[in-house]
Amino acid sequence: MNHHDEAAPLRPLTLAWAWRHLEAGERIVGAEALHGGATADMRRLAIGTRDGGTQHLVLRSFVGPTRQGPAEDLLRREADALTTLTGTGVPAPGLVAVDPTAAHCEFPSLLMTHLPGRTVLGEEGLERRLPMLARQLVAVHAVRPTVRPREYMTLTTADTVVPPVGADAAVWAAATDVIRRPAPRYEGRLLHGDFQPGNVLCERADRDPVFDLPPEDPAGAADARITGVVDWAAASWGPADLDVAHCSTNLALLHGPAWGLRFTEAYQEAGGMLAAAADERLYWQVRKPLAFSEEVQSVAQSWREAGRTELTTRAVEERLDAYVTSLMNALG
Repeated sequence: MNHHDEAAPLRPLTLAWAWRHLEAGERIVGAEALHGGATADMRRLAIGTRDGGTQHLVLRSFVGPTRQGPAEDLLRREADALTTLTGTGVPAPGLVAVDPTAAHCEFPSLLMTHLPGRTVLGEEGLERRLPMLARQLVAVHAVRPTVRPREYMTLTTADTVVPPVGADAAVWAAATDVIRRPAPRYEGRLLHGDFQPGNVLCERADRDPVFDLPPEDPAGAADARITGVVDWAAASWGPADLDVAHCSTNLALLHGPAWGLRFTEAYQEAGGMLAAAADERLYWQVRKPLAFSEEVQSVAQSWREAGRTELTTRAVEERLDAYVTSLMNALG
């Protein structure tokens, strides 16, 4: 995860609350700001342990309004998801404490365990990471929660879609017509809600015999394994197709349209099940890029801040247009 060099001091009520949830003899010895969360203030807390070592926790505080809904709902959903995932084999953080209504903290907050690894948004090792991402998403969808999360919500309608400047009007009109139809029936699954490379942590695995370093990549950039799936605030219940379409769209915009189509194939190759009928699959596949059309500017900005400086709003719009076109062409 990337981090800022400077972190504002932890707010006193939040500090006291976090402290109360440490083990006896532990203490908070430092905090650094993480970025990657669009609407939340993220901190990595250094915890001094009784034996003189250091471990880390992550604190998420919602300090302002969020696009996805009230902070209280998001934190309850994340806390429920982290509890559900405990012991499933999906590498999610462990829940330490949650204060969804800011009864104890200055702002609604959640404290969780820290996972190793970093997000990879660049091109390195994409060939190898794509099937790993697909297998990980299949594993998420295989979890059977005892308490079902809330039903998925989609805010995009045919009237809110924003075709990019210069896009083929006929293609976008046809794509928009697809989501005018009622949503197809589906078999429900636990959805992450925002599964994409920015929420997946990877680390080098060069001591793992499964990942022999390829000779053309002596530094091992391609040599990674997934160590964590984070940011479960959008967890919900819905069709696997929706999570797959979300990740496919992110990959299409980050790396080019072909990678979006390839992820859908990789998910199925990994044993994931999508809607049986082509027109039903298209409904979910198209719905996600049409939703992205409404927020291209903020998506592009967050990726530039994370180091992908070449991803201007215009560049992302062009890829979005190309991806929607490729989805509609694949139908034909």
